[in-house]
Amino acid sequence: MVQLKKNPFNNKKSNRNGGGSDNSWVYAILCIGVIALLVRIYWPASSENSKNPAVQTGTAVPPTALPKVTKPANPIIVDLSKTTQPTPLSTNPPVRPLTSTPISTADTPPLIPLPRVTNPANPIITPSVPPILAAQIELARLGYSSGSIDGKFGLQTHSALIAFQKDQDLPANGELTANTKAKLFTADAPLMQYTITSNDLARLMPLPTTWLAKSEAPRLDYENILELLGEKSMSHPQLIRELNPGVDWKQIVPGTRVSIPAVVYPLITEKAAVVKISLQNRLLEAFDSETNLLVHFPCSIGHIAEKRPVGELHIEVIIPDPNYTFNPAVFPESPEAQSIGRKLIIPPGPNNPVGMAWIGLNRPGYGIHGTPGPEQVGRTESHGCFRLANWNAVYLARLVTMNTVVVVEP
Repeated sequence: MVQLKKNPFNNKKSNRNGGGSDNSWVYAILCIGVIALLVRIYWPASSENSKNPAVQTGTAVPPTALPKVTKPANPIIVDLSKTTQPTPLSTNPPVRPLTSTPISTADTPPLIPLPRVTNPANPIITPSVPPILAAQIELARLGYSSGSIDGKFGLQTHSALIAFQKDQDLPANGELTANTKAKLFTADAPLMQYTITSNDLARLMPLPTTWLAKSEAPRLDYENILELLGEKSMSHPQLIRELNPGVDWKQIVPGTRVSIPAVVYPLITEKAAVVKISLQNRLLEAFDSETNLLVHFPCSIGHIAEKRPVGELHIEVIIPDPNYTFNPAVFPESPEAQSIGRKLIIPPGPNNPVGMAWIGLNRPGYGIHGTPGPEQVGRTESHGCFRLANWNAVYLARLVTMNTVVVVEP
């Protein structure tokens, strides 16, 4: 009998069953499996790189190739501060980024943002606005009139400041103090640009000098453009000149742009309950039902003391843009009036003797009205009525109603 050599890989079960040849086949299969596994691990990586030209040459991946997304060992951090942001699809203005440094004054609008307008024929020089002029404009916007705005400190400006200070519980000294400025001044520009139109120029006409010639005129409108601009802005014509030193007022054409005070009276939300006229102070004030002051206007009074009505009166009639009945008996000092010897009807207009509004009182021949000379209101005397600047008379006519009480104080 031939004795078989012992195989170290055979286990006891194999020996008992006599399966030595089978164990050899198992060994061989295991070896092949190990080799195949090693080939599977290492071969695909090298072959993949050999098939990708981008890896070998460093060229870009073709557009049709979808690169495999892998998580990099060292992710790239993008500095957004160095990238260019796309322009947003919006019509809104760009928002200024927050910054810890002060914004340059060149980037912020000035306190008085009057735009400079270039007009080859009439260049406009942007003026600086003195505090008194700015104060007169701000006071007028609130209903405290200092008369024709002229940029000069006088009694009427002093009186308007006192009225404002009382209303604001400030010391009523009539001075433009720091506290008064803080309460009065706003960010609104005190001046505006106004474009003269052909309709403005069409209104200009010579003003007749006699009562008879005035009665024959179609209308007593503005005599010149300075007068028109002054009434539109509640201002003295001389101030309009000073604000526009480069304008040739003898060569005004449609489209000429000028600087004027930007003044609009407050919107009327409540009617006046009572109107008070102070003869001593030459002042008219209107109050609501709660005694709140609504307006403060300079006022001219009658030059004959005996003809000044004192006490309580009432409004009987309100007429905007009225005509005027000329009665020679009212003008005994006028030789022309005595030579005419009859009444005349004077047509309406800002240069009508009673201006742009008539507020008749329950005393025959007496009323509150406008005037063709607003610069003289409060400085000269009338024939008996109470005269206001045209713009003040028009505003008061809208503020009062029939039967509104008018108290005339000595």
